Amino acid sequence: MTETEALVRPDRIEIEIDAQPFAYAFSPAASALVIIDMQRDFVEPGGFGASLGNDVSLLQAIIPTCQAVLQAWRAAGGLVVHTREAHKADLSDCPPAKRLRGNPSLRIGDQGPMGRVLVAGEPGNQIIPELAPRPNEIVVDKPGKGAFYATPLHAMLQGQGITHLVFMGVTTEVCVQTSMREANDRGYDCLLVEDGTESYFPAFKQAAIKMIHAQGGIVGWTAPAAPLIAGLASWQPLSDT
Repeated sequence: MTETEALVRPDRIEIEIDAQPFAYAFSPAASALVIIDMQRDFVEPGGFGASLGNDVSLLQAIIPTCQAVLQAWRAAGGLVVHTREAHKADLSDCPPAKRLRGNPSLRIGDQGPMGRVLVAGEPGNQIIPELAPRPNEIVVDKPGKGAFYATPLHAMLQGQGITHLVFMGVTTEVCVQTSMREANDRGYDCLLVEDGTESYFPAFKQAAIKMIHAQGGIVGWTAPAAPLIAGLASWQPLSDT
């Protein structure tokens, strides 16, 4: 298959797009776009990520692609989920093994340039304005790397009949891949938008993408944004009449 196709099924309309390791088919009505941790502390200069010596311009480069996918997804009427890595103010949900790693001069809970690092409600913990959630979209604060650990996300998705998840966000090899693996274990068919995700270490991103679609899609599928956006533009839900 060389072009995006809309496939009519007896009970629904699916979009099928070119992907690795083979075509990915989904219905926006039964799918959610999951945007992982596009937070100021990770993406913007002067945040937690930059304080660790990382080049945040690598992460900023995916913002236009994420915006384009988000716009197309919203236009198709699909469910949107945003996640934030966030901890309680007293850090009771942050194990010492997590807090004590990284830069010893600026750890989770410490006062940083954008408020306390990775603490819920602090300025740096917020999603970047370019991808700001709308009131009807789900926002999940997660204390771990994965979106499902110690969160109500699975129950919320089940309650809305979601079977497929499309992932974007940062970083590819840590929170994005962890969330995809958690989702796979819970039975979701998952797609990673290759140019809608990034790492501070480009080689790690490429390795993660290969791991995800290896062995016949052991974790899920991967594809660039363009066929996904084209498929969403062609999609129309079945009428009740």
